[in-house]
Amino acid sequence: MKAGICGAFHNRKEIKIMKKLIPIVGISILAVVAAKAQDPAQVDPEHYKVLLDNEYVRVLDVRQKPGDKSPMHSHPHHAVYWLTSSTLKFTSADGKTNSVTTEVGQVVWRDAERHTVEITGQTDSHALDIELKK
Repeated sequence: MKAGICGAFHNRKEIKIMKKLIPIVGISILAVVAAKAQDPAQVDPEHYKVLLDNEYVRVLDVRQKPGDKSPMHSHPHHAVYWLTSSTLKFTSADGKTNSVTTEVGQVVWRDAERHTVEITGQTDSHALDIELKK
């Protein structure tokens, strides 16, 4: 058999299989890259530090100063425990904004989301973000 367009593939069946597999593999790789790109510890390591990461949860230590703004990132379902009082503006992926003022010791539940966070108050923001995996 001559080498040509088919290269290392020896028959049409192998070519058909590869034509089906290549897009699936490509999409899978893109999904993994996109998911990692939205990880707050990856896109904003200055503000998000991983304290614990196991099969059940991931705990992030989140510290930001007034005027700081995190890039767009995502979280699975999570609970946030505030260690300081602060005022923040959340902007979701669809552009909707929500300003909140937190209190020391406050715990809030948040469904899975994608957002940016900006510290709009005059005080530092410090929280533990507990992301659920199961």
